[in-house]
Amino acid sequence: MKNTALITGGASGLGLELAYVIAKDGYDLVLVDINSDNLSKAKQKIESKYQVNVVTLTKDLSLPNISEEIMMDVGDKQIEILVNNAGFGLFGAFHTTAWERESQMLNLHVLTTTHLTKLVLNQMVARGSGKILNLSSLAAFQPGPLMSLYYATKGYILSFSEAISNELKGTGVTVTALCPGPTKTSFQEVVSSGTSENKITFNMANAKDVAVYGYKALKKGKPVAIPGAFNKFLATLPRMVPRGMAANIVRNIQEKNRKE
Repeated sequence: MKNTALITGGASGLGLELAYVIAKDGYDLVLVDINSDNLSKAKQKIESKYQVNVVTLTKDLSLPNISEEIMMDVGDKQIEILVNNAGFGLFGAFHTTAWERESQMLNLHVLTTTHLTKLVLNQMVARGSGKILNLSSLAAFQPGPLMSLYYATKGYILSFSEAISNELKGTGVTVTALCPGPTKTSFQEVVSSGTSENKITFNMANAKDVAVYGYKALKKGKPVAIPGAFNKFLATLPRMVPRGMAANIVRNIQEKNRKE
């Protein structure tokens, strides 16, 4: 049976770039996304470029217990790589933002990521092979005023991934948390307040480069992967300054780059 990679949020942005990189390595793909049109386009492009089979699943990953539904649709395919990539950001002071959207973020970033990891991990450990890539962020290393839940959930993904990576030593299974800084995808436009213009230009990474870096880290089984020397420095900065100061720095950046 040919090995398969399951990628959430795989129809666009970093998820799609990861799909290209993994398909190039000969893996069949299961791409999960809420956007059926983008999924169809992704399937056509990847299959026309590489000799792989791409299955698409149109799912709202913020729904409770969606992971079980996905695994039922996957059936007997052997998932050798799981990429938990799907996610979104929300800008604004916590007391003013919409709970409905925030609860969707919590379900997606925390519950779906955790549940899907557990379901796939059971199979991987049983056969003694498999790799998981969880998309965290540079945001995971400090508090994030005006994007409080996004930063908090990315912190959860990082901590969770590091912990189970340690638990899995000797099993043949690895878990990697990919923690990119700002990356040129639609995320930056969507999360910004009331504008389609992306104001963040400094230290902006290319999604393809991040995908290649992340995949190499996954193959090596690195627990944490931070692309870019400057981002590695930024990840250590909160340890060098008071946490209140780190929060103020993040807030100033968000106010400058997200507000109209």
